[in-house]
Amino acid sequence: MRVERVTKRFGEFVAVDEVTLEIERGEIFCLLGGSGSGKTTLLRMLAGFERPTSGAVYIDGQDMSSVPPYARPVNMMFQSYALFPHMSVERNVAFGLEQERLARAEIRDRVAEMLELVKMTPYAARKPHQLSGGQRQRVALARALVKRPKLLLLDEPLAALDRKLREYTQFELLAIQQRLGITFVVVTHDQQEAMTISSRMGVMSQGKIVQIGTPAEIYERPATRLVADFIGNVNLFEGRVVESVARGNIRIACQEIGEIEVSSREEGPEQASRALPLEVQPGATVWVAIRPEKIELSPAREAPGGATPATNCVPGRVREVGYRGEVSVLLVQIPSGRLVRVTCPNVGGGVGPRVARDAAVSLLWHPTSPVVLTR
Repeated sequence: MRVERVTKRFGEFVAVDEVTLEIERGEIFCLLGGSGSGKTTLLRMLAGFERPTSGAVYIDGQDMSSVPPYARPVNMMFQSYALFPHMSVERNVAFGLEQERLARAEIRDRVAEMLELVKMTPYAARKPHQLSGGQRQRVALARALVKRPKLLLLDEPLAALDRKLREYTQFELLAIQQRLGITFVVVTHDQQEAMTISSRMGVMSQGKIVQIGTPAEIYERPATRLVADFIGNVNLFEGRVVESVARGNIRIACQEIGEIEVSSREEGPEQASRALPLEVQPGATVWVAIRPEKIELSPAREAPGGATPATNCVPGRVREVGYRGEVSVLLVQIPSGRLVRVTCPNVGGGVGPRVARDAAVSLLWHPTSPVVLTR
């Protein structure tokens, strides 16, 4: 599927601004963005519920811009699920096939196959109000899949589920998609959900896609401060490039955390290199992004691994500690007054976080951990 320079205007407001996008057959592609970013409008144009102001949408090489929704090889699963309350689970799933006037035997077989796939066979005779939220979600998914679309569009499909059920259902959705091989395009504002289920994702802001990549690429190598700040948690520091040093490393002077060194070499047996931005020249203004889990805590004034207080080591004092089971989240105040977010795994047999509030600590990180951003 290909979206080519698609724009959608509502009067003077530009909801989608010249988006070009190619989605591979059989992948799960997530459109991720905040409210008003344009992701749902783009999804509705793929479905045919909105017509582009300009540009075109292609499915299997065919221009779909003027093709009505019912004639497209596309189905859509809505956030509300939109199940018919007076129909049984079985009838809800069969409804689309009945509208196409397929033979009863084929409808029966395909509905049975889908109910088995989503593990809803025992509930075939129930009405939607007799189901849990997770069960209604499965029925809506079965109804969307039973027509065997080439492209399935999902608008915030798991938003109505509680956290534990949502996490479980994410893996169920993955397993179903891999079994059927249908292309999924998912709209969500949930970063964790997008990173869990997608093979690739596009981050949207103000009607544009600002970065496309795998979840790991977008999380580890954000292209802009907006992406770095939107995906997960991050500590951002403004600085100035002081000099380039050996093996592609650079030194950056940051007012809040002092001078740090950033390396273009990845850790690992192959020592693969990663390019620093071309604009990074001595004197350039940049932003340094460091993820909370990339920062190591040690007792104050201790700098293991050869680090020194002047390079990638900052003293601080723990101001807040949040215990979250598998990790603890700490806010550490450094000499500039800035609060730095750090996450520490809770390992071992102890109870509660291993670092106490008001403890004096040092923050350290490897030169490959920061990401240098120029915009």
